[in-house]
Amino acid sequence: MGLCVTILEKPGSGAGVTLSDALSSKEGKTEGKRMSENEEKKEYLRSYQKAVRREQEILDEIQQLRMDKMFPSVANDGMPKGSKQSDLSEYVVRLDNLIKKLKEERFEKIKLMDDILYRISLLEDKDEQRVLKLRYIKGLKWKEIEEALGYSHRSVHRLHSKSLQHLVIA
Repeated sequence: MGLCVTILEKPGSGAGVTLSDALSSKEGKTEGKRMSENEEKKEYLRSYQKAVRREQEILDEIQQLRMDKMFPSVANDGMPKGSKQSDLSEYVVRLDNLIKKLKEERFEKIKLMDDILYRISLLEDKDEQRVLKLRYIKGLKWKEIEEALGYSHRSVHRLHSKSLQHLVIA
């Protein structure tokens, strides 16, 4: 039985959205064992950075498609080539589909970020909020978080553990 997260509705906003796919890759289990509550929370928080990576992959694909169209490989074998009038229409359709996919991914990423930030904002301790934002929204490494907060490695990890205990995602 995996954890199903429902994105909270903020007052005055639209309807909430079920976020079951945030944890679907693990399906609530790790190596045959049920994930701990903190592991489920971390997986949910990591889902934002996964969305950022998916967005970047789509952007890279669009860029590659454009580059391939601008600088096609040229075969200089002297043989006549047939007309490829469908190339442009196929290109436009592929580009249009990728742009549509990018818009959808960006919309999902923004909804996810808003929900995560809202849940983090419910934490009382500002340092707990900062450590979660730096780690899961900005995607910083532990060393960078230690430097940003001015805390030792051990203190940052203790603060992270406390913040996960206090975070409510269900």
